[in-house]
Amino acid sequence: MGYLKGALLGSVVALGAVAASAQSGNSFDSQVTAGRALYAANCAACHGETMSGGQFAATLIGPAFLSNWGDQPVGDLEAYIRTSMPPGGAGRLDNAAYAALTALIVHQNGGALAAPVTRGLATLMPPAPPAEEQNAIGIGGISANHPLPASPPPVDRFANYTPLTAAQLANPEPENWLTWRRGHNGQGFSPLTQVTTANVNQLGVAWAQALPTGANMNEPLVRDGVLYVFGFGDEVFAFDAANGRPLWRYQRQLPDGTTPLAKKTMALWDDMLIVATSDLHMMALDARTGRPVWDVAIPDSAEARSNGGPLVADGVAMIGLATQRDGGSIIAAFDAETGAHLWNFNTLAQEGTPGGDTWNGLPNSARHGGSVWTSGTFDAETGLALWGVAQTYDTGPVRDRIPGGNNDGLYTNSTLAFRPRTGELVWYYQHMRNDQFDLDWVFERVIGDLAVDGQTRHVVMTGGKEGLFDTLDAASGEYLSTADMGFQDFIVAIDPETGVKTPDPALLPGRDRPPVFMCPHAGGGRNWSPSAFNQGTGQLFVNARDTCMELVPVAEGGFLSSGVNVFFSAPADSDGNYGILQSIDMASGEVQWETRRRAPYDVGVLATAGGVLFTGGMDREFLAYDQADGRQLWRSGLTGVPNGSPITYSVDGRQYVAVVTGMGNPLAFGLPGFTPELPVPPVNSSAIYVFALPEGE
Repeated sequence: MGYLKGALLGSVVALGAVAASAQSGNSFDSQVTAGRALYAANCAACHGETMSGGQFAATLIGPAFLSNWGDQPVGDLEAYIRTSMPPGGAGRLDNAAYAALTALIVHQNGGALAAPVTRGLATLMPPAPPAEEQNAIGIGGISANHPLPASPPPVDRFANYTPLTAAQLANPEPENWLTWRRGHNGQGFSPLTQVTTANVNQLGVAWAQALPTGANMNEPLVRDGVLYVFGFGDEVFAFDAANGRPLWRYQRQLPDGTTPLAKKTMALWDDMLIVATSDLHMMALDARTGRPVWDVAIPDSAEARSNGGPLVADGVAMIGLATQRDGGSIIAAFDAETGAHLWNFNTLAQEGTPGGDTWNGLPNSARHGGSVWTSGTFDAETGLALWGVAQTYDTGPVRDRIPGGNNDGLYTNSTLAFRPRTGELVWYYQHMRNDQFDLDWVFERVIGDLAVDGQTRHVVMTGGKEGLFDTLDAASGEYLSTADMGFQDFIVAIDPETGVKTPDPALLPGRDRPPVFMCPHAGGGRNWSPSAFNQGTGQLFVNARDTCMELVPVAEGGFLSSGVNVFFSAPADSDGNYGILQSIDMASGEVQWETRRRAPYDVGVLATAGGVLFTGGMDREFLAYDQADGRQLWRSGLTGVPNGSPITYSVDGRQYVAVVTGMGNPLAFGLPGFTPELPVPPVNSSAIYVFALPEGE
């Protein structure tokens, strides 16, 4: 192991520092001794008693570890351990403990330092041993006596990396997909034109990579030839977007008992990738290396779930949480540079605040719901972050208005417009008051420009499960119009001035009422799958599921606390085609075309300037359609059920289309019984598939 010590001793600190260290008793050797006890108490359960890996964590010694950390500064390793360990309790130990653990790892990998480990230490880690020394059983190594030909150097995708700017996030370069739905406006539209309605039928697999097995609804991000994707179990991957070559991988060590959750998105900002974790942390990874930059717990997040994903705008990283705990849910905000917590906003209006008197006299602690399980969008023109809020399942206490009271239940089923830096609520609009049907409006907010009454208005468009899409003024929240996909049957009136929607009183469910049959089902209608908007044509493309529900009263309990359980049903006139894909002219509110298929859609919609729409279904089909008339143009079978949203990007002049599989979002549940001839896969595999035209086309 002499080569290890030689590599380290080439960059030791000055002899004066060594002498001072020895006098104080704080030497590298004493750190190693202290590190052994610390490791046994804090690390061995996951990484193994001998540091060679365990059931829950990877090895910390040998070639596999050194291939990642060899020739890296010891200070970088210390910072990584300090900001990510122990799982769920990063920073819990003191600085001396983290330094001692780092010293132990260096020692166990054959290294030695002439001075103690300190934060920021520039001394290098040991390099990985030569290939011929890596094999312990004498076969499989590479002979040093017969050199191999030189390997072709891979493309360095980070060679010209520059910090990402706010202007790029607002208006990404055509080749990039920088945020959830591509850019901050949430349109899900790409200006790329290489793939067209004329050649899309020639698409083939360009590359694919397996991801950790489990639920996955992630929409990848792409910047300058690097594709970032979230995997089940809170693993993050960076791939060369042209060929799938792995660039780096981050694996979070989740605390025992943490349920891993799929995430819709991550967020790029400056030189970082911002990630929300299943153990209710927000963290930043270096976009070039995958190493943690900061890692903080989300305050007031007990009993919550994080499965939407962050929005980063104006230097602020925001995240919404889902919960049914007492008192409602939150949207939390952090400084994107440092992770410092900035503000929390309770999504249920509190007593004494605007909207706080809309809960039928309930105290704050008895209000429930207001989950946020979809990321927000940011309007660079107004400087507002736009977030959607879900409904409540605790419908009973607010069903019947008390005398002189108000039971609207703000801010459920609302759009909230914030100043990112301060958390100031500039405006809000409630799309559906006092939702008694579990038909929430927590989905994407799409920003664009529309002709309204002969004038161009800057607007935000969003829809609920019932297939109604409201258009609001983006600066003020003023109601402008509603478009109807045409499958709901319970809203009997919409006020043309305010947008207030009136449900049929005969369909109000409850333990004290007969069963109710209505459309759509509480699972949608339209649901998790985000729409796509073509600003040039004013078309909004959206998919949905043509299903209805029966709300059946029960003697006690019930899915909704008004005392009813919810059952799927087909519409009375159903032809057995449950998947709906529509184009809506958002200026007029008219449905331009509709196409149907038997297998329900469960993938978001991607629109491109080549005139193509991409989406997918529960039958493991990835599909392309013509934006002009809805004709199916292409299909490809996948090994797993796609549950996220497809993206498109370009590298070195070649356009790619990517989609992630991994059944797990709620669209995948409930409906398989409608199509028994299309069973879900017995193994829930997850992978990323990337398609392209043949080279030279």
